[in-house]
Amino acid sequence: MITSLLAGLLAGYGIAIPVGAIGALIVGLTARTSLRVGASAALGVATADGLYAIIAVLGGAALARAIETFATPLRWVSAAILMLIALRTALGALHDGSGSPAGAGNAGRLGHPARAYVGLLGLTLLNPMTIVYFGALVVGGQAAIAPSSTAQVAFVAGAFTASASWQLLLAVGGSLLGRVLTGPAGQRSTALVSSVVVLVLAGALLLG
Repeated sequence: MITSLLAGLLAGYGIAIPVGAIGALIVGLTARTSLRVGASAALGVATADGLYAIIAVLGGAALARAIETFATPLRWVSAAILMLIALRTALGALHDGSGSPAGAGNAGRLGHPARAYVGLLGLTLLNPMTIVYFGALVVGGQAAIAPSSTAQVAFVAGAFTASASWQLLLAVGGSLLGRVLTGPAGQRSTALVSSVVVLVLAGALLLG
């Protein structure tokens, strides 16, 4: 069980640590809103990783291959949504003439904890490579994950814990950034920089 838990932790950190568009989105969203919103978004991502880990341990390579068939269109949809979020955030920052901090105002529909959780959960589920990744690890590391329900639960728990801890760390970083860049100008700059980063990373995702 301990071995399976450690395998899950390593797998979770392996998929979470490379900072892509989702990670940049969490940091920027938290900086413009609050740690509560950012933490909700982070847990949405971790939930998706946990769900994919469950699917991987139950279905293994067969499900991974089946989902890989739809990898390209799902990647395009995910990239398109991220680009729309980035553009909406940038336009909100540029048109915010109220003099108030560019926080919840141009965080769009993700500016509420529940919406942030659901939104990031959905975006992460659109990434089919997550289950391909977990499926490959499960199939390639049968010695680390014993064929028992206890070991499978331990693996999934480890993957979820690793993903949650890393995404929450990104949210905390975004919260600290938001505290440093107080005031309308700082918040607006954060929104614009975040939008550019997410837009570039989404473009890279779209190009495969």
